[in-house]
Amino acid sequence: MIPTVIPDIKKILYTTDLSENARYAFGYAAAIANRFGANITVLHVLQDMSPFADSLVMNVIGEKKWEELRKSNQQKVLDMVQERLEKFCDDANRDTPACDFVTERIVVEVGNPVEEILRRVRKSDCDLVVMGAHGHGAIGDAMMGSTSRRVLRRCSKPVLVVRLPVGQTN
Repeated sequence: MIPTVIPDIKKILYTTDLSENARYAFGYAAAIANRFGANITVLHVLQDMSPFADSLVMNVIGEKKWEELRKSNQQKVLDMVQERLEKFCDDANRDTPACDFVTERIVVEVGNPVEEILRRVRKSDCDLVVMGAHGHGAIGDAMMGSTSRRVLRRCSKPVLVVRLPVGQTN
């Protein structure tokens, strides 16, 4: 017989793509954080360009010019997403005034979403990952999104995958 153990949840990693589904999942992260007195780290991953797309652009404008554009624009995009995430968290905190959770940090990474989420799980030593699930098309209605499915399969920590209620669309 396995003993019943109530987990000690002090750090929650909440991942978001800023969609309606992610906003809905944040309600779960906030409720759990409030219940356990946990802190929330918010993570958004900007999908990096594939090597193939990179090489196509470099062939057109040249490698040096592409690197200059990429570096200058990447920081602008990161700053814009950071502002958007801060507003998202402020709005969510206003929507759930009874919650005492703390948004410990807001992180924006560039890369493969699955790999970056798993890396952040290892780095932050979180107790729980909360994320929304996307399904696309007819098959998507029966399955969760590929990012959430791959994180769920590979993550060493518990993962709560939240879908929008039936009838709501993303």
